[in-house]
Amino acid sequence: MMDGSQGITPAGTWRVGVDSGGTFTDVCLFDEASGRIEVWKVSSTPDDPSRGIAQGVEEGMKEHAEGSESDPAAAIAYLGHGTTVATNALITHRGAKVGLLTTEGFRDLLEIGRQKRPDLYDLFAEKPQTLVPRALRFELPERMLRTGEIDKPLDEEAVRKAARAMKEAGVEAVAICFLYAFVNPVHEQAARRIVEEEMPGVFLCASHEIAPEFREFERLSTATVNSYLGPIMHRYISRLTPRLQDLGLPVAPHLTQSNGGVVRFEAAAQTPVRAVLSGPSTGVVAAQAIGARAGFDDIITFDVGGTSSDVALMAGGETAQTNESVVHGYPIKAPMLDIHTVGAGGGSIASIDSGGLLKVGPESAGADPGPVCYGRGATDPTVTDANIVLQILNPVEILGGRMKVRRDLAVEAIAKLGERLGMETMDVAQGIISVVTANMAKAIRVISVQRGHDPRNYALMAFGGAGPLHAVRLAQELGMTTVIVPRSPGILCAMGLLLTDLRADFSATRLTALEPANLGIIAETVASVEAEASGWFDAEAIPADKRRLTRRIDMRYDGQNYELSIPLPDGPVTEATLEVLKQGFTEAHERLYGFAVPEERILCVTFRAEAMGLVQKAELPERALGDPDPSEAVIGSREVWYPETGAFTETTLYAREKLAPGMAFAGPAIVEQMDTTTLVPPGVTATVDKIDNLILELSA
Repeated sequence: MMDGSQGITPAGTWRVGVDSGGTFTDVCLFDEASGRIEVWKVSSTPDDPSRGIAQGVEEGMKEHAEGSESDPAAAIAYLGHGTTVATNALITHRGAKVGLLTTEGFRDLLEIGRQKRPDLYDLFAEKPQTLVPRALRFELPERMLRTGEIDKPLDEEAVRKAARAMKEAGVEAVAICFLYAFVNPVHEQAARRIVEEEMPGVFLCASHEIAPEFREFERLSTATVNSYLGPIMHRYISRLTPRLQDLGLPVAPHLTQSNGGVVRFEAAAQTPVRAVLSGPSTGVVAAQAIGARAGFDDIITFDVGGTSSDVALMAGGETAQTNESVVHGYPIKAPMLDIHTVGAGGGSIASIDSGGLLKVGPESAGADPGPVCYGRGATDPTVTDANIVLQILNPVEILGGRMKVRRDLAVEAIAKLGERLGMETMDVAQGIISVVTANMAKAIRVISVQRGHDPRNYALMAFGGAGPLHAVRLAQELGMTTVIVPRSPGILCAMGLLLTDLRADFSATRLTALEPANLGIIAETVASVEAEASGWFDAEAIPADKRRLTRRIDMRYDGQNYELSIPLPDGPVTEATLEVLKQGFTEAHERLYGFAVPEERILCVTFRAEAMGLVQKAELPERALGDPDPSEAVIGSREVWYPETGAFTETTLYAREKLAPGMAFAGPAIVEQMDTTTLVPPGVTATVDKIDNLILELSA
């Protein structure tokens, strides 16, 4: 039975990370006693992802943990889990039916937004789907002033009337967002109480609970997305928890968040918006650790799964963090690694758009029925089918022989698409790869070129089940010359769960001038977010010597629209602390904008506390470089279609597990392993480094 009081070091020797994607579920196992790292992979079960997770943990432990045949979970000391359930629900618009309660006059704010046009000159740009239809958005008479004083009391009868209307409409979740609720939440609290009475069991999210910060539209969007995903995540966790209990898991499982840290399942079920990048975030954490060991400080991470591609930029060995981001078109105020996601993965479906052109994604075939080549009844070709047709992927079996595939079905499906396009089958297959590569390149340009970074100055680290398959093509598209493929790229997100700490973030907005006269207010607000962090430490049962607390204040000049996050020194808040904050802000402003205005008044806006519980992490073993001859790793050859040759070309096949540090070879080649396939096209060279990374070098 799981014991929620067990925080970090219960009995057991195995730390297990499980990353559940739209197509595959990856398991990484780390033996604390010996330092051994093992991997396992099973097909995901989209109808009930908990089945695939429990199966993966059970099979992985039975396969690799000695003596666990009869009691597979008994030796697990920690279980961390990352999931793309929230991400995929948002991308594919398969969330819950949501109702919204908001201040009178603000019913349409969800659609109006800030009237910014991210694609000002794009006549065909599509707006993201509004998550709450207008008929389910209810205005309520109430008004709070910016000071927290009540200008108009909440009409409680109007709340009841709205709740009954939502109940009759079959609403599954309710978002509540009133003006200035982050200053005084009494109206949101009252509305929440009434909705709970009228709609027992409904998922509820009040904006002051999920994002107690200013900026009305972003707070509204965050509360809405949280409600949209709430029932999905709640059902997911309520199914997974008993399955893990049935396995005999002796510890409380944790779910990773978008910030790269993990929290208990119970907390994650209430705040799914903070897990919208749950799966991708731990891959970035692992990439950061691997890049540091391999000597690469400037990296662009490229994580491709079955449904989506996730990219992030790491400069100087550090991944940027943000307290506000736009995920698939929806603003979210929550701490997260700066990851950009697009609906382009191995399961992305190829189709013809309204202009008669080839389109790939964002719709995905998932794991069931999956790509056409799985032979489960699907008829729409996917990126995976294109790779099977081109024979980049093994046309007979994948997952190390554990899964058979049907190339004939994939050829038939792509040929039918070719008939509609007036193209040959192989050209269509390569066209699908080219289109999805362009989609992936667009995502990388968002986090690099659009932010002043030249991707040619970075190495591309490819992981996920399909990352190494597309990495070189993407690097060629962007003019990059180095690709890094880790030893177990298909399960890197699962491995990241064994390299991350427990983490939670707390915030409070209180607009206050950075002046000695306001020292008491500043110190009081800092103390309030610290108290929340302290409560979290206690709830997680984190030992005192494993606790780390980082404090920051978002600051700006009076009259500016955006803030800079400045570190707050440890210790009591004194007048000397205010001087340190002022100096820190001035330096940050000069660094970012090229100037500072010493005489201008500085405002403290949002106070933040980042709480971390340190855990023992998996170590990355290192081996000496040996003979460069890779002949003992050769397992055969097959004909592969390349755009460089315009025909099928004999290609050498290598087994990844037989490639040792120091070995080197040139393309055309394909490296096969259980969790992924790496394409090395003509003109590309590959070497294996000391920690078993495959380093691919492209000509400039």
